Amino acid sequence: MFKELDPILHSQLRLGVISLLVSVKEAEFTYLKDETNSTAGNLSVQIQKLKEAGYIHIEKKFRDNYPHTICKITPEGIKAFEEYVKNIKQYLVK
Repeated sequence: MFKELDPILHSQLRLGVISLLVSVKEAEFTYLKDETNSTAGNLSVQIQKLKEAGYIHIEKKFRDNYPHTICKITPEGIKAFEEYVKNIKQYLVK
């Protein structure tokens, strides 16, 4: 039968972030915000959930006295994404 979909990745914005990170491996917060057409506040909440799940690593620094946040996908995040894609294909093929 159908396998359960990962509730962390079954959110449109979180899935979008992970999809981007799978292809680029790491990205600045502003890039993710622009690419997902998200607000800074919403994106911040969603990347925190991905971090808590162990799917991404967040690196915060300062560049020219401005906050600079880098998000990097973890091996667990790659594995979760691949599993999610495999499981969702079951819903599309049947």
